[in-house]
Amino acid sequence: MRDWIKTVFTSRSMVQDHFPNETHADGLLPPSEDTFAAINELSRVVKNNPDAVEIYLALGNLYRSQGEIERAVHIRQNLILRPGLHQEFKARAYYELGRDYKRGGFVDRAFDALRQARKIAGNNPAITLELAKLSAESEEYVQAAKYYQELGNSIAEAHYLVRQAQKECRDDPKRSQAGKWLDRALKVSPGCMEAWLEKLQRAWGGQEKTKPAKILELAMALVPEQMRFILLEGLLSTASNNDRSGNSSPAAPDLDAALAVLSGYPQDMLLQHYGGLLLLNQGHEQDAQAWFERCLILEPNFWLARLEILNLAKKRHDLPKTLAVQLEFFISRAREVKRFSCRQCGLKRESIFFICPRCGSWHSITFRRNLNE
Repeated sequence: MRDWIKTVFTSRSMVQDHFPNETHADGLLPPSEDTFAAINELSRVVKNNPDAVEIYLALGNLYRSQGEIERAVHIRQNLILRPGLHQEFKARAYYELGRDYKRGGFVDRAFDALRQARKIAGNNPAITLELAKLSAESEEYVQAAKYYQELGNSIAEAHYLVRQAQKECRDDPKRSQAGKWLDRALKVSPGCMEAWLEKLQRAWGGQEKTKPAKILELAMALVPEQMRFILLEGLLSTASNNDRSGNSSPAAPDLDAALAVLSGYPQDMLLQHYGGLLLLNQGHEQDAQAWFERCLILEPNFWLARLEILNLAKKRHDLPKTLAVQLEFFISRAREVKRFSCRQCGLKRESIFFICPRCGSWHSITFRRNLNE
């Protein structure tokens, strides 16, 4: 069984060799005439050599890639029922069957097939990872965390403990044990930005006994430096949502205390930027401009700080109507630029993410300081 995972990906790459540089992010092949030609060719080979298990598996993967789930399932089931089939191939057939069912939306059957594969092959990382992903997609977050614990992925484990806290708050706020799950996540991964962000947002909304500034101070010391901006992005989102929904804004001492924490990082340009945004959100335009100007001292080409300063200047001057309209148009369009990207694959997004939607990398988000990034 030690070579099982190697052979799984060997068979998968055997399919992909027909189409170099044309795979999707999830490893699936795009529809094309070449794919259908490959299906026909493999079908012909299988008819001539019914013992070619590898080819059967590859053919099933091609069917799945084209959305022909029923045919893919049929191939796996025929292999599983074949007398004398080696346990290694049976485990692989169950594994691919689970992925077939998952693609077809048959979650319970996918779980059953993957567990059968696990029963035969043991705690194989490929099977465990597939079970972890399936559990997460089914909102079985505690189970997903356990699978990621087996895989030694503390970042993912902590992430899904936070998701469990959020789920309980959503389903039954009065009986939620969110605090327990958040503390457990931080025990697993002390720098878990998801857990610190959730605690910070809860404190800002009055759901935590600890003051927001104290949580922010603790988080700043533990969250990786390049990820600190996520805490402020989430905090700013919470403050903005509170304003739109008519909820009370944070008391002035809370805001001042939070800004005092940010002032402790005078060389962190992004934290200065978010300090200005927090002040702007509360209507303190003159103080906000001072924070934005600090950003430009640290990084003169930081476009977002210049955008906010331009917008503040526009408000203070009585501009001709035509100029004001054109300037407002360009400012509004500039705000639509996607500010975040993935360090691994370059995907650009308008909102923060913890798992890259394209390449699946964990905590690969970065802030686009320059427009050409």
